[in-house]
Parts: sequence; structure tokens; C-alpha cells
Amino acid sequence: MCLGIPGQIIEITNTNHKLAIVNIGGVKREVNIACIVDEQHPPEACIGDWVLVHVGFAMNRINEQEAAETLQLLQELAAITN
Repeated sequence: MCLGIPGQIIEITNTNHKLAIVNIGGVKREVNIACIVDEQHPPEACIGDWVLVHVGFAMNRINEQEAAETLQLLQELAAITN
């Protein structure tokens, strides 16, 4: 099973290598966005996008509501396990 964590792209750091800074629950990490870019949606157009991040890669774009719901579920799960 894979777990993708929602985050929002806030900055493109390297367009050639397709790297961006993603804000994941207040933690900023550099991730690879190669899986979500193409000619219709280049790296520069990704700023503000919500994505699912898994092992350093933005695997796909999601909408803001889906991101919020997933983050809420993860917070509830963390509360149960503590």
C-alpha cells in the first residue's frame, strides 16, 4: 500500500530537473514534479496546485477539498495512535 500525503506547490526551484517546493502541513520539502507536468501544464503552471506526494515525487494533482479531507483524516489517525 502506498500513502500519498497532500501538499501544495509553493515554488518551482528547478524547471530543467522539474523540482518544486511543496508545503506539506507546514513543512516545506523539495519534490520532483515530473509525473504531473506536460506540455499543457508546464512546471511554471504548477504553483498553487495541490498534489499527493509519495517518496519525494508529486504523483498526481488533486483538488483543494480532497487535500483538506485527506489531511483531516491523517490528523484523526495520528490522534488515535497517540
